[in-house]
Amino acid sequence: MAKKTFSIISLGCFRNTYDSEVMVRDLLKAGYRFSEKADKVDTLVVNTCGFITQAKEESLETIRGALDLKRKGRVKKVIIRGCLVARYRQDLEKHFPDIDEWGIFQLFPAHPQGDGRPQLTPGHIAFLKIAEGCSHGCSYCAIPLIKGKFRSRSESDILREASLLDTQKIKEVNIIGQDVTSWGSDFKTKKNLVGLLKKIIKGTGHIRWFRLLYTHPTLFSDEFIEFIAHEPRMCKYIDLPIQHVNDRILKLMNRRTTKKDIVTLLEKIRKNIPGVAIRTSLIVGFPGETEKEFRELVDFVRMARLEHVGVFTFSREEQTPAYNLLGQVHHRTRERRQKELLAVQQEVSAKVNRNYVGKRMDILIDEKRKAGIVGRTEHQCFDVDGVVYVQKKEARPGRIYRLMISDSYEYDLVAG
Repeated sequence: MAKKTFSIISLGCFRNTYDSEVMVRDLLKAGYRFSEKADKVDTLVVNTCGFITQAKEESLETIRGALDLKRKGRVKKVIIRGCLVARYRQDLEKHFPDIDEWGIFQLFPAHPQGDGRPQLTPGHIAFLKIAEGCSHGCSYCAIPLIKGKFRSRSESDILREASLLDTQKIKEVNIIGQDVTSWGSDFKTKKNLVGLLKKIIKGTGHIRWFRLLYTHPTLFSDEFIEFIAHEPRMCKYIDLPIQHVNDRILKLMNRRTTKKDIVTLLEKIRKNIPGVAIRTSLIVGFPGETEKEFRELVDFVRMARLEHVGVFTFSREEQTPAYNLLGQVHHRTRERRQKELLAVQQEVSAKVNRNYVGKRMDILIDEKRKAGIVGRTEHQCFDVDGVVYVQKKEARPGRIYRLMISDSYEYDLVAG
């Protein structure tokens, strides 16, 4: 008798990717057979995102598409899980009565990943979730409504999973959480991220790169910066969402930082971690943001010369404090500011990338495309930042080569 087939559509962030991989493993253990073709399976799973308006709209459209496949008889069963369900389950059940099963993911997997886990990313890349939820209370953010307060995963589970990943052909592990820098703060016996990272490094030997996603600017200790600087297996890559730099807007956002704090921290990181690449995310069109305050943000982006910047328009999320703030900015103004800031960062990125030309760098090969071979330096996060187009024809996915950067574009590099 043929095994029942299933497929999964995973939306949103890397934490969702991790959760989806857990479900794939569990269904395989239950006797199902995985198929990459989501349009013709016995069971189709959609792992939704409910973080901001755009993500919610994408999730709803995907649910409609899954139900259309079911009506056509190409899919027998549709399961909807994830963040959108955690936040809007009652409404979703009313609007989509034909869904077979609703649910959210368990906080952390009952059994560590790595034991033959099927991956939804290239086989040499893995994610390791160390925390869930957030307790910072940013006024615009719906994460506490979806995931709850911050909770650290146990050290023993993390180390066991890291050890299992090390036995596979994993070259890069992305350590993930809404705020990895808070890890251990909620334990009765306080622990910290640096101590955990040291144990992960000591307990593994084959994994070449460890990357941290995401950190919070109020929690950078000198010990943490020094560890990143001197540990060769830690990517010299800091993912540091700052959201804005105007002090009034930062206060309304409840970010607990000032522009001076941010500039000082960036200078400290640059000084103590030579060659570091910094990624940040910014929000434009926050309620009450004036044109002058936006211009302050534009000037900062030009001055800071950050390697990677994501720009988001303010998303008005119900039940968050920012939802009822006065001075909601018109959507056309938000979009115009986003477009302008991205154009400024494009110019910055082009200048930053030219500095890599002529340097020899380690490049992890991700895949072979029709257009050629694609890889990344440690300064580029998978599926988020730019890539390196590799001209070495014999380069194989999953391997690291030391190559010369020969050319650069606005976001991407070329290596021979």
